[in-house]
Amino acid sequence: MIYQGKALTAKYLEDGIAELCFDLEGDSVNKFNRVTLQELGEATTALVGEAGLKGVLVTSGKSVFIVGADITEFTELFKLPDAELRGWAQQANDVFNAFEDLPVPTVVAINGVALGGGFEMCLACDYRVMSTAAIVGLPEVKLGINPGFGGTVRLPRVIGCDNAMLWVATGNQQKPDAALKDGGVDAVVAPELLKEASLDLLKSAIAGEFDYKARRVEKTTPVKLNDIERMMSFTTGKAMVAQQAGRHMPAPLTAAKSMERNAGLNRAEAIEVEIDHFIKLVRTPQSAALVGLFLSEQAVSKAARGFAKAGGDVKQAAVLGAGIMGGGIAYQSAYKGTPILMKDIAEAGIELGMKEAGKLLAKRVSRGRMTADKMSAVLNSIRPSLSYDGFDKADVIVEAVVENPKVKRAVLAETEKHIRNDAVLASNTSTISITHLAEALERPENFCGMHFFNPVHAMPLVEVIRGEKTSESTVARVVKYALQMGKTPIVVNDCPGFYVNRVLFPYFAGFDMLIRDGADFRKVDKVMEGFGMPMGPAYLMDVVGIDTGYHAAEVMADGFPDRMRHDFTGISQMMFEAKRYGQKNGIGFYRYEEDKKGKPKKCEDDTALEMAAKAKQASVELSDDDIQARMMIPMCIETVRCIDEGILRDPADADMGLVMGIGFPVFRGGALRYIDQMGAKAFCEMADRYADLGPLYQPTASLRAMAANGETFFK
Repeated sequence: MIYQGKALTAKYLEDGIAELCFDLEGDSVNKFNRVTLQELGEATTALVGEAGLKGVLVTSGKSVFIVGADITEFTELFKLPDAELRGWAQQANDVFNAFEDLPVPTVVAINGVALGGGFEMCLACDYRVMSTAAIVGLPEVKLGINPGFGGTVRLPRVIGCDNAMLWVATGNQQKPDAALKDGGVDAVVAPELLKEASLDLLKSAIAGEFDYKARRVEKTTPVKLNDIERMMSFTTGKAMVAQQAGRHMPAPLTAAKSMERNAGLNRAEAIEVEIDHFIKLVRTPQSAALVGLFLSEQAVSKAARGFAKAGGDVKQAAVLGAGIMGGGIAYQSAYKGTPILMKDIAEAGIELGMKEAGKLLAKRVSRGRMTADKMSAVLNSIRPSLSYDGFDKADVIVEAVVENPKVKRAVLAETEKHIRNDAVLASNTSTISITHLAEALERPENFCGMHFFNPVHAMPLVEVIRGEKTSESTVARVVKYALQMGKTPIVVNDCPGFYVNRVLFPYFAGFDMLIRDGADFRKVDKVMEGFGMPMGPAYLMDVVGIDTGYHAAEVMADGFPDRMRHDFTGISQMMFEAKRYGQKNGIGFYRYEEDKKGKPKKCEDDTALEMAAKAKQASVELSDDDIQARMMIPMCIETVRCIDEGILRDPADADMGLVMGIGFPVFRGGALRYIDQMGAKAFCEMADRYADLGPLYQPTASLRAMAANGETFFK
């Protein structure tokens, strides 16, 4: 044994060839934490001291190679002063450089995921052999930073500046064929041949058949482009990156600039440039938000897995109500491997549901993501029916009929008679109280909410709603089913609107008040899209369906009359009364025409503008900042109320719910992190400027206490 540590070992495989194996103790994956970095340095020193060393093979003892840096260490690390952070980054790079400078050839066998620091380790090796089961890439920009272990230095020198900008600026994972084509790896082989092929390549390098030293020269000296070529490459590349990334995400363009600046330098100077840009990005609010969101996503996933452990098996599912939503649920369940019955009371509903599932599957086939045989198999696992035949075998039954409490209660009560006593019933209601619906059931403990977002196949979030009598085993089984469907579930306690809709409707109320006070809804849409929302509130209402929104708003007003019932006729109510429902009937705040691809194209509509003028009751001078504040304050305060009332497990669920449920801008991290970054004191002061607008704009006592004590939601 050359070196024995907690994260990696080094030992001889055969004459003169050492294996450096990453295998982090007590963890299912390898990652670059402080221990791994330190031990890599120590192992490299030990290898240098081996007189008989001829070559090094780098491997992993896990199913992955190295997933990247340990993000859980980032929050504390990023709080360090610039000088200390620079010292840490330089020390880490010294470890990678020392390994790269070993006096013998090095080959890495990439068996699985090699991302971020994991792929930077691969780049420090002379040759890279990749399994067909592996993926590689540098996704750091998705955390608001650029690579920090030499990625922006080595990658352009390995695959060229144009390809490197694309890899780094998008942060996309690269599959084996793409990685080989671009030159990111030297060979791709089947998993069972990986170690043998890697050893063969290493022996060839040892024998002098491949010039590993020439490769190192390329990686440690300036990029082989003259000044004009370099300028042309980066000028074009930066323009493309800036256009795709947008103004809210500085990391992609900063990473491209880092590569541009370091391209003409040697390794030591180039790494200094990379560290400069790394520190610059670490200090941005976008980085803090994105790293925080990553940690929140891990926390939410861990909580879901914890719930699911106690959940019974879900081998057969069923959905009540076909149509678009039922068809979407059936598709997602079947596509992810859980067979499903799809019941409706009418043949037309069944046809619509099967058509929806078939359309989604056909799209995957046309894009080369699924074979026709697989499509047939998935469709065959959706069994349409006009009766309850087979429902006695279902483990979870999802009700997805019309959003009407009387209809839902009747359907649920009838269904309960046709299912097993231990089966779980779930309602896909978006606002109706689960406790109220459960009153119609003999086994309310086996009932909960399972709120999917539309379109089901595209939206990752599912709210699992716990009613007053819902058992923990019921919650666990539905969480487990949501995970089987490839969704991210958050568990929410029952209240009107649950979580996402409860905080969305105050946002819509803010919009109604803006139009009342003279704002142009087109400008409000533009300003909120500029804030980072995927679409403005008027356009969002059109997409959701103004009728759907109106009925949901009524439920919210009944539930929270003190702050969610208007004392004026808002523009959204006027649209509803005029039967302008949005995209579903072609007319709402905007008019919709089909484009060449048959998709609805948004157009301005004179009648909508006239209606907005009639809704106007005042002429308040409104800046863009006013519009953003008046839209965001109600949503943020209602989110705080949900935390105060225990509707949610914790702030991580709150922010992930908004990001996944309504497309809250990721670079802002969610409503609570938005408050954190502004500071609770500054947020309360902003809200107080609009306090005359009513209770929706008045901070809770808990938020004022946080402001007084300088506290944050995320530590």
